[in-house]
Amino acid sequence: MAVTDKDGAEWLAERFEAHRGHLRAVAYRMLGSADDAEDAVQEAWLRTSRAGAGGVENLGGWLTTVVARVCLDMLRSRKSRREEALELHEPRLAVSHRAGGGPEKEALLADSIGVALMVVLETLAPAERVAFVLHDMFDLSFDEIAPIVGRSATAARQLASRARRRVQGAATAPVADRTRRQELVDAFLAAGRSGDVGALLAVLDPEVVVRADDAAVQLGAASEQRGAAAAAETFSRRARGAQRALVDGEAGLVWAPGGRLRVAFHFTIERGKIAVIDLIGDPARLGELDVKILPD
Repeated sequence: MAVTDKDGAEWLAERFEAHRGHLRAVAYRMLGSADDAEDAVQEAWLRTSRAGAGGVENLGGWLTTVVARVCLDMLRSRKSRREEALELHEPRLAVSHRAGGGPEKEALLADSIGVALMVVLETLAPAERVAFVLHDMFDLSFDEIAPIVGRSATAARQLASRARRRVQGAATAPVADRTRRQELVDAFLAAGRSGDVGALLAVLDPEVVVRADDAAVQLGAASEQRGAAAAAETFSRRARGAQRALVDGEAGLVWAPGGRLRVAFHFTIERGKIAVIDLIGDPARLGELDVKILPD
């Protein structure tokens, strides 16, 4: 007996439902919200039903790819909205009680991942987050991940490696270290705004290096400066427009005149002093950073 289109559609729906739990887990780890994960799975089903999957040998892997691409689109859209608003965005953990879920299910999902890890994942750029989750949590190869994130397999590996270092660093860094980092950056900003060279020297390593990319240089920064005296002189005159921010989850500063992000300040702390300041102005690089403006 011939197989009808209806039979094929029913078979596909049954197979999709069999994979729904796995797809929801993938989406939840990428998006950090049960509601968003459910939306991503539903969108994946719509794409699957339109495209069909008759010739697909590994349907589970194919569906994982579909839902991963949906999640990447959602993460990029979420990041774009954050950048347009330039406002503090707290990590969104699972708190909704949509029908079929409930607080018990939400709690189980959160516990299975760990709140701390979800908070760290929120600091990753979208492509980093997708590469890390797919490889480290679901064991996809970088050859499989590459077309999802639109990079080469080597670049996908680098994305996951960078994300892994950030996750591991956040997991091991003591709270006191993060607090000290924020205090140093705040003191740097306050001294720069007031033009207090002495206060700047107090937080800068004597051999501090200030580096600027080509885009930041075009905006008036020096490509490189060395030594606390030179850096203090520069920032005592040019830090008045900076704002507090989290840059990839770490205390930093940004320059965003008129609400448009132009430069991000990334600080490297060594031995309790600011040892390196990187000024990032390249639009492509800024787009890869997770920047969250903090209130003064």
